[in-house]
Amino acid sequence: MRGSLLPRLVGLSLAVGVLAATATALLATCGVGDRSRDEPAADASLLSTDSDILAHLYTYANEHRAWDGVEVLVRELAQRTGRRIALAASGGEPFVDSAALLGRGAAGLPPAPVATVDATRPPPGIGGAKPNVVVREPSLGVDIGFYVWQLTERESRERQDHVREVLDCVRRTAGERTRPHRRVGERDGDGPPVDPCLPEALSAPSAATRALDERVVDLAVPCLTGHGLAFEVTTGPTGGRSLRPRQPISPQWTACLDDARAEAKRPHVAAPADLYLGESDRFDPFSPDGRWRAAATVAAVLLVAAAAAVPAGRRLVRPIRALTVAARRIADGDRATRVPVRGDDEVTRLASAFNTMADAIARTDRRHRTLVGDVAHELRTPLANLRGHLEAVQDGVLPLDPALVASLLEEQDLLERLVADLHDLALADAGALRVHPEERQAVDLAEQTVAAHRARAQASGVDLRAEAGHRPVVVHADPARLRQALGNLVSNAIRHTPPGGTVVVAVRGHADAVEFAVTDTGSGIAAEHLPHLFDRFYRADPSRDRAAGGSGLGLAIARHLVEAHGGTLTAASTPGNGSTFTIRLPPAAGDTRW
Repeated sequence: MRGSLLPRLVGLSLAVGVLAATATALLATCGVGDRSRDEPAADASLLSTDSDILAHLYTYANEHRAWDGVEVLVRELAQRTGRRIALAASGGEPFVDSAALLGRGAAGLPPAPVATVDATRPPPGIGGAKPNVVVREPSLGVDIGFYVWQLTERESRERQDHVREVLDCVRRTAGERTRPHRRVGERDGDGPPVDPCLPEALSAPSAATRALDERVVDLAVPCLTGHGLAFEVTTGPTGGRSLRPRQPISPQWTACLDDARAEAKRPHVAAPADLYLGESDRFDPFSPDGRWRAAATVAAVLLVAAAAAVPAGRRLVRPIRALTVAARRIADGDRATRVPVRGDDEVTRLASAFNTMADAIARTDRRHRTLVGDVAHELRTPLANLRGHLEAVQDGVLPLDPALVASLLEEQDLLERLVADLHDLALADAGALRVHPEERQAVDLAEQTVAAHRARAQASGVDLRAEAGHRPVVVHADPARLRQALGNLVSNAIRHTPPGGTVVVAVRGHADAVEFAVTDTGSGIAAEHLPHLFDRFYRADPSRDRAAGGSGLGLAIARHLVEAHGGTLTAASTPGNGSTFTIRLPPAAGDTRW
């Protein structure tokens, strides 16, 4: 059960699927085996019976314009053959079923019909239709029959009159007859019937047949002409038209005539119907015989699935429970809680991610505690100074002269800057530090920053200036926020540059960025301090006091301001050679002037 969780779940599912498929196959095999013992589907006599059923149904469809009344024929065929017979519209439910007609309960129909009864296209090999004009007199050796398509009642009466005339003629000439009797419609070659007593009118086509032949000619002529087949229209003995080819009969000729006959015949015969014979060979788990098998199989599948799923489920749930307990402990304040990590699957990686999250929470807590302590320390000194001076004034120890007022204002200014810095950091932590960028000349922003800090630089004996190239550089930034970031860097550089030193704010334009570099000639920063310069309240020289070393928030705020513009702030320094802080911002859209 080691390895990835996904293959395990897939493997388990496949195992259950294979088991279910095997059980289903066994059930189906049992059902088919039982049914095959009861119904010899491969018996040749059964095939002959089915062909006979199809022939009778085709004859019915050929003689009727609808299937109304076919129930009588279906009942008779089912009783005679012992087969279940059902007819259904194409893709629909059966409209006649011998099982329902005979009151016999039956299983479902076979999944597919054995044939489609379509009177417009008789299936190959079907037997001839039953004769509907019969002359039979066994004592005189007469046994003759004809099939004439769709005789009307009048035509049937006329044919009966001809039958009586034939029988009278046969009786009169009984002594003269020397030929053996003929069978249904038998002739010598292509000539007229052998027996002179048989008139042509007896086997003449019906009016429906003549109309059908005329319609076939009308429909076939465009098809034959379109395929370039040569033909001629002839008139037969009965006066009807027919088509005669002037070249050997081709498959295209046959197709044109078959399509024309089917189209002409369609309005006169029943609609095509699917023929179902016999019962379905599928196993029915809801039948009385199969119910116990289905129940036993389902129970076996469930037992095996449970036996495989329960151990796997326990193994999966165990680390999840451990994660749940650990999460609750961390929520209760126990930041040291961790979960054991074993293996290399998805749950193990989740446990590793949980431990990483717990470490991050612990680090954040430590940073917050450190921040609170640093803020308290930074606020305590100016507040203590304010309180001490005010109490001295109240006790009359110090006079409230302009010098004292200036000192108190200086402490208040320090507190105000500290509170403003903390506010900016709080906005940055909450993701609410907003900038409103606009296109401005980068040199103007640098010069404005230099102008704002020139007085302090002069007081410290530091030469502060701005440098720029000859080409104008446009930057897309919030002017106030960018000046604030540059001001923090310049203030920091002035603070760490000795009298006589230099601080330069340089502006450079590149194809992919705009750079502001603040370079000083101070003492520089040791390599071990560079990774921590932008941490809050971090001082490279802890011995420096607030007056000389600042609050420790300026660089952190500068980095947040630059990152809010989508830029970067980096520091490079060599001890004894000064430091360089570089702001790198994206250029203004479409600006290619450098």
